[in-house]
Amino acid sequence: MRNAIVSRRNVLVAGAAAAAVAAVGFSTMEADAATSTATTAAVKTGKAAPGGGTAKTLVLYDTTGDFGWLGEVYATQVANLSSHFGTWTAAPVTGYKAGDLANYSALIYLGSTYDEPLPAAFLTDVAATTKPVIWVRDNVWQLTKVDGFAARFGFTSGLYDFADVSEVSYKGRSLTRGADNKSGLMNLSVTDTAKVTTLAAAKRADGSTLPWAVRSGNLTYVSEIPFSYVTHDDRYLIFADLLFDALAPNTAERHRALIRIEDIGPDSDPDELKAIADYLSSMKVPFSVAVYPRYRDPKGALNGGKAEDYTLAKKPAVVAALKYMQAKGGTLLMHGYTHQYGSVANPYDGVSANDFEFFMAHVDGNDRVIYDGPVKEDSVAWATARMIASGAVFAATGLGTPKIFEFPHYAASPADYQAANTLFGKRYDRGLYFPGVLTGAKYDYPRQFGQFFPYTVRDVYGSVVVPENIGNVEPDAYNGHPSRLPADLIASAERNLVVRDGVASLFYHGYLGTDYLKQLVPGIIKAGYTFVSAETMLNG
Repeated sequence: MRNAIVSRRNVLVAGAAAAAVAAVGFSTMEADAATSTATTAAVKTGKAAPGGGTAKTLVLYDTTGDFGWLGEVYATQVANLSSHFGTWTAAPVTGYKAGDLANYSALIYLGSTYDEPLPAAFLTDVAATTKPVIWVRDNVWQLTKVDGFAARFGFTSGLYDFADVSEVSYKGRSLTRGADNKSGLMNLSVTDTAKVTTLAAAKRADGSTLPWAVRSGNLTYVSEIPFSYVTHDDRYLIFADLLFDALAPNTAERHRALIRIEDIGPDSDPDELKAIADYLSSMKVPFSVAVYPRYRDPKGALNGGKAEDYTLAKKPAVVAALKYMQAKGGTLLMHGYTHQYGSVANPYDGVSANDFEFFMAHVDGNDRVIYDGPVKEDSVAWATARMIASGAVFAATGLGTPKIFEFPHYAASPADYQAANTLFGKRYDRGLYFPGVLTGAKYDYPRQFGQFFPYTVRDVYGSVVVPENIGNVEPDAYNGHPSRLPADLIASAERNLVVRDGVASLFYHGYLGTDYLKQLVPGIIKAGYTFVSAETMLNG
């Protein structure tokens, strides 16, 4: 059995770019004809995930300056998370009109551009509202200048603190903060300590602390953008949990776990699959199985130079093992068609499970996988055809057509996501996103960014996404990523406990056998999680 190459990105940071967005209103249809087209393009709405509440979240973001494109990047991620709680609307803050907030149950503002020209009506409404408001990073100095603000909330703007901060404490747990993050934290000037509560504290290298997030009344302030340099154990999880306070404050504590057996294809070892099914069944753990139904090695890279190409139909023993897994509590999902692209190295050797299928990539001189953009044939029709061809193999072998899709290596274009949403409406992965999704501008592929979720969402592409958020066992380092062993995943699961209704969701390669599983499963259960099926998450 070959050792599959895995190029999954574990560090989910990115950039993005978008055209400047016109400053127009978005709460009514009274905009004049000259601005109506821009309004439509600049405003994006989204539906709630299954089981999502009734919150109506307004997400406002910055757009000006050389880095104005980052506003949409951050707003996309907030919109995705907000769908867990209800519907959302995302738009540039410069288009805010007096009274817009009245149409929503909560507001999240992302201050990513220093001195973004915030509308006076926006500042007045935020200072006066009793609805939950989450204000992130920049431009709080504009808000605190509103008459009566300091008297009501007990703080004014402070100064940015650029000391090195590598951890943030929250709910008695320490979350990580990337050492490369030199953006600084806003240290507010508190004028009335009785009114201001520190929710999370950042720890400097010398051991001293400063507030990372504070609350006064209905207003929560987060001192930095929580979406940069994100890892599995990151302070991003704090932000994901703070949303409950604003959008679903009565949510009960609950912690669920999921496991997905990854990269299973016609070349898999039937005995390994059965052994995994037996162990998980013995632990009463439901599981998912990510299957690509056609194996290709067009260059003969793993077969002495002789090309190979066959489907599950040619491997009855593998089909029987998959049916055995189904009988033991496994749910099959579609993991692409061939899990590779054409007859080229993309980026490794063209072999199924090693390479990307829906996106082009290469390995640079620093041994990093670089995402290049969509494949040359990319379109909704092309992606749809591959998914249909994949489903036909599943059906022909009696396995049933999967109801959930997972993109190979978590990489696809908006057109591919559209195809998956139309055919399935459900994914089990981490999303790859691009500037232009919210604004309607041309997609900027070089500035793509990824996001994982600690709970079920309906993302900006419209699909319900079953979360995977703590990664996988990798005994060896690869492409600049460190090795990850069961203890690392369990530690990530423990940190994820700060999310009051979050999950610890992982994937696991079948060729690793069951030894690591026998450490992982009991460890995650001991941490306080209950294993559930993907269907449970999809049902809310």
